Amino acid sequence: MNSKTIFSSSSRLSQQLKIVSCIFVVITVIEIINLLTGRVLNQFGNIPRYVPGLIGVLIGPFLHGSFSHYLSNIVPLCVLSFLMLQYGNKRFFGVTLFCIILTGLLVWLFGRSASHIGVSSVIYSYFGFLLLAGFLSRKFSLIIISLLVAFFYGGLIFGVLPAQTFVSWEGHLFGFISGLIAARLWAKNARL
Repeated sequence: MNSKTIFSSSSRLSQQLKIVSCIFVVITVIEIINLLTGRVLNQFGNIPRYVPGLIGVLIGPFLHGSFSHYLSNIVPLCVLSFLMLQYGNKRFFGVTLFCIILTGLLVWLFGRSASHIGVSSVIYSYFGFLLLAGFLSRKFSLIIISLLVAFFYGGLIFGVLPAQTFVSWEGHLFGFISGLIAARLWAKNARL
């Protein structure tokens, strides 16, 4: 490995860590504002089949119902975001936007009548993408990522079942499906 390759790898890792740090900061700042305002932002959640609730398709994933809800999501979001960045920054942002919109629209069309909030729908999108994309790419390093995600986060699959009334299992299910679709669309030309 020459010095140019080492510098390039170091620069890429630094850039990926900056992106993950920005994600952490944005979600945390929104959580602090929401906490200090008595969760007033949660009125912008995704409310199925309610036209003004469509704003929640884009805003809902950035909101949380409680501080413990935020805490349960922030670490997996950062870890899976970092793993998603192994597919390249452009693909990361494209897949993220695609999954947020598709998941949000599916929840709006088919979800229970409730305010669906939380970044777990994005986490489930990343989970679905990462499980499938490595195998579709046929690249050894990406297959390893798929296997690690399956091993460490495989229990997430049970979150797509309607187990608790206060959990948007629809966001989990449609997020997972959106991630699988995104993997089918974009995994084969992965550059790693």
